[in-house]
Amino acid sequence: MKYTFQVQGMTCGHCERAVVHAVREVDADAIVQVDLPTGQVVVESDKSRDAVANAITEEGYTVAA
Repeated sequence: MKYTFQVQGMTCGHCERAVVHAVREVDADAIVQVDLPTGQVVVESDKSRDAVANAITEEGYTVAA
């Protein structure tokens, strides 16, 4: 499935890497695209939307509803 998230709190390359790493901890095969200026994260994963969103949240970022 392909999910699009609006993520708040990402400001730099470190943030981008942290989000990608968090998602890949849930699904090692996930394809993750981060657009820092817009805060948009697009994830292609076999895991549920909630599992991916929780991984991002647990990393310390806010996923908009």
